[in-house]
Amino acid sequence: MSRVDLAGLHQTEALGRRLGAALRPGDVVLLEGALGAGKTALVRAIARGLGSDDEVVSPTFVLVRHYRGRLPLVHADLYRLEGAEAVARLGLLELADDGVLAVEWADRLPGFGGPGALHLRLHAGAGENDRTVEVLAAPPHLATALQPAS
Repeated sequence: MSRVDLAGLHQTEALGRRLGAALRPGDVVLLEGALGAGKTALVRAIARGLGSDDEVVSPTFVLVRHYRGRLPLVHADLYRLEGAEAVARLGLLELADDGVLAVEWADRLPGFGGPGALHLRLHAGAGENDRTVEVLAAPPHLATALQPAS
């Protein structure tokens, strides 16, 4: 497990854009973190890195949102779902077959996304917009994107 410290929104944006540029069809991004930890902000930056100009907002009440870009992005939120059966009914993995799936509150369904998923846990940092990202699992093709920008 590694850790990335992000000082301010610009560094969160830069990380998300690097990830978006490196993501491949079928990639799954699992996000954990408390309310306000920056999960949706990171997905918004990932969408920009995928070339999307769509307005990215939290899918908490609609459960799933779709965005256009170099690859389609399916953005899901498991916060309001109870159990694997409810998630299975959404067919999230199938929705993102030729695109990317980003899942907020992934800790509500351990093991979701499989062993090749990028799994991140976000924490609020010392400053208002600072974040710490724990990299719990990452496929090799995303390793460079997870390195701090020099």
